[in-house]
Amino acid sequence: MEFVLDIHHQEKDFIAACVNNERWAQQKLYIDHYPIMLPVCMRYTHNENEALDILHEAFIKILKNISKYQPGTSLKAWIKRVVVNTAIDYYRKNTRRRTEDIDTAYSLSHNAPDAVSTMSSNEILEALQMLSPAYRNVFSLYVIEGYSHREVAERMDITESTSRSNLVKARAKLRDILKTKNIEYGQ
Repeated sequence: MEFVLDIHHQEKDFIAACVNNERWAQQKLYIDHYPIMLPVCMRYTHNENEALDILHEAFIKILKNISKYQPGTSLKAWIKRVVVNTAIDYYRKNTRRRTEDIDTAYSLSHNAPDAVSTMSSNEILEALQMLSPAYRNVFSLYVIEGYSHREVAERMDITESTSRSNLVKARAKLRDILKTKNIEYGQ
């Protein structure tokens, strides 16, 4: 006897269970996406405790708003968007705004060898967490998440030129951090 599973129907039932506050469904959603979303949060914070705070706040938002998810679209992408937006909100709440001069940023830019190619992902993540929140968030949104400077500016409530400036400075600072780490490890 053969039967075919309708994945769309299963997802719809799963989302309905989450909307109805069925603990098994909420727990499955959390367990399935926690290990994927924690590294996303780590890119926006100085340490794991802050990342966990953001992740837990994001999951509260996800579970409260799961009824807004449209079955058939990417659940993982929807969850990631909520997590990234929660990280940005966290940054806005906990950091005062700074405007940087774009001319200064251009003077910081230079060509240097790639220090990243010899490092592990954990070492790179540690270096990213050493950046100021403004630099780290612009870098993560632009380089890792793929947002344009206009989108970064809108999300961070800054100007496009500040986004560009912070990206240039973030790259320069990361380069310095990674070079220092390479020297420390004798590479």
